[in-house]
Amino acid sequence: MSDHVLALDQGTTSSRAIVFDRQGRILSLAQYPFTQHYPQAGWVEHDPMEIWDTERRAAAEAVAHLPEGSIAGIGVTNQRETTIVWDRATGEPVYNAIVWQCRRTAELCEELKRQGLEERIRSSTGLLIDAYFSGSKIRWILDHVPGLRQRAERGEVLFGTVETWLIWQLTGVHVTDYSNASRTMLFDIHRLCWDEELCGILGVPMAMLPTPVGSSQVYGRVKPGIPGLEKLAGVPVCGAAGDQQAALFGQTCFAPGEAKNTYGTGCFTLMNVGAAPVRSRAGLVTSVAWQVNGETTYALEGSVFNGGSTIQWLRDELKIISSAPEINVLASSVPDSGGVVVVPAFTGLGAPYWDMYARGAILGITRGTNRGHIARAVLECIAAQVTDLMLAMRQDAGCDITLLRADGGASVSDILLQLQADLLRIPVDRPEMVETTAFGAAALAGLCCGVWKDTDELRALRRSEKVFLPQRPQADCDADYRLWKRAVGRAADWIEH
Repeated sequence: MSDHVLALDQGTTSSRAIVFDRQGRILSLAQYPFTQHYPQAGWVEHDPMEIWDTERRAAAEAVAHLPEGSIAGIGVTNQRETTIVWDRATGEPVYNAIVWQCRRTAELCEELKRQGLEERIRSSTGLLIDAYFSGSKIRWILDHVPGLRQRAERGEVLFGTVETWLIWQLTGVHVTDYSNASRTMLFDIHRLCWDEELCGILGVPMAMLPTPVGSSQVYGRVKPGIPGLEKLAGVPVCGAAGDQQAALFGQTCFAPGEAKNTYGTGCFTLMNVGAAPVRSRAGLVTSVAWQVNGETTYALEGSVFNGGSTIQWLRDELKIISSAPEINVLASSVPDSGGVVVVPAFTGLGAPYWDMYARGAILGITRGTNRGHIARAVLECIAAQVTDLMLAMRQDAGCDITLLRADGGASVSDILLQLQADLLRIPVDRPEMVETTAFGAAALAGLCCGVWKDTDELRALRRSEKVFLPQRPQADCDADYRLWKRAVGRAADWIEH
């Protein structure tokens, strides 16, 4: 019987594939890292063919030991705003993928602001004008690859975020789910369609755009003859959501007011706000969370650009640690950060600041500062950034959030989640199964192909591994947070423009 679901979890630094059974247990997992390209300061690129190759290999490895016919459906989740343009006929990318972290379109975004378009874009898309989102990245590629705009107008090239690219590779179908479409700065989240006027303003021909679709429906079936995926031929690809929306779904945040934070490369706090979009007044954005059975759910979201990537920076650039888990050992070697504050604005600051020109800083160092202080300050800055988001979310939602569900690679750190509970003064709940992003994609696919019948069945599968409660005195935590805000002020607007 086909009662397993394959999730393709294509992230910023690696491509993963996970097979889940009906109990939500992981049967197999494969992962392949891929190359990060930094052609200029503030620019980040990926090779789309390497993305596809690593994801294909991960999928092949994950299903290698399973009998043919055991996979009922495939769900896809992805780094969201990352932008790929490719030739419709050959399938060859016309340029490297421009990654969500990339800031090369900051000046274009400033020009859109000068044109007074902030309210127009906000009212339709739920987003602020920022280089983070896909629309300006598409425009950049069209402007910088000779002859490409004309080809795009003729329908010879296609745009997609990463889930679109993977679904196209697997099935030949050109679609995007509503959750990813809502991160482009081109999508009307009220009417659930491309905004023709905004496409015109950004100079994006509509002929290159994928068809927007729900998050849990059959998009197509795996083509025969894909190397390593032969046993998946004919299996429906029937679930898709951007990684953060997938994590919200995987955390079973099905009711309005339920919230999660993913401690990944960036940090992303999302709260389910129900069937109608809520406009943020506090620097957050509004996105489609998912659409299942024709019912659309919306989310408030705050995005931090550098969370877990700050730990990677300690490891790869500063060489203060040799592996990510080592940060916990170092951070535990000191009682506190000794007054050191790290502001990880390597690619600017996201919500609630939206400062494209901020840059990173280490403040408060003295002659007595050691590696342990810096390591602890890095964990503290991740927790402080999530606190920024949660305070904004409380303001927008008009209700208190009494629990935060945590997931993502850095959520394995007990120190980090304890710091988070202390700053927020609420419990932080880490599930037994932390692969919630992948499980969200699997759940969306599994609902479509009948592995699970409804969200109640999915909710029953979630188990808490540990709940972190506030421990430090509130006055001490408040003082630390005030210091963080002072440090952000020093790093703000650093680049001359």
